Amino acid sequence: MKANQAELVISAVAEEQYPTMDLPEIAMAGRSNVGKSSFINTLLNRKNLARTSSKPGKTRTLNFYLINEILMLVDVPGYGYAKVSKTERAAWGKMIETYLGERDQLCGVTLILDVRHAPSGEDVRMYQYLKHFELPVVIIATKADKVTKNKRPKHVKQIKETLGLHKEDSVVLFSSETGQGKEEAWGAINRLRAK
Repeated sequence: MKANQAELVISAVAEEQYPTMDLPEIAMAGRSNVGKSSFINTLLNRKNLARTSSKPGKTRTLNFYLINEILMLVDVPGYGYAKVSKTERAAWGKMIETYLGERDQLCGVTLILDVRHAPSGEDVRMYQYLKHFELPVVIIATKADKVTKNKRPKHVKQIKETLGLHKEDSVVLFSSETGQGKEEAWGAINRLRAK
């Protein structure tokens, strides 16, 4: 799929702010600083649609991006970022839980991980949480360009084993630097959308 049109529709913090368009939605979830915004920008052929930052924890709202008038990508606040108050973290958690657990338009989730590191406890909990809600998941393993080709299979295996990946869920190696995995990621998103 080629994103000919991509626009930020709304940054929402509550259910009543969600877009009313009845379009399939794919959520983008992941820890702060795994390259989520870069993944979205690469996917959409934009430089700064999703704001990237050297400071993790920049996304604090659910950002709804309308793609080609047929699909909504939803950027979810990154989890695991320590430099916010417990109260704020709890509020994010509730906002994310409400969206993931109750949004009828949600077709699936891309769980974005940094391929260089084993999934954290929070990544494992997020994956289990998504499976609890019976949401289809695609793992996007970013920063693939930072790992040599012959070491990538070992890193992918580590991701699959640590998460206890279900056989229906796949891993896409991705690099926003080289564009590797872009077509594969779109293919996976389209499969989620079709479910």
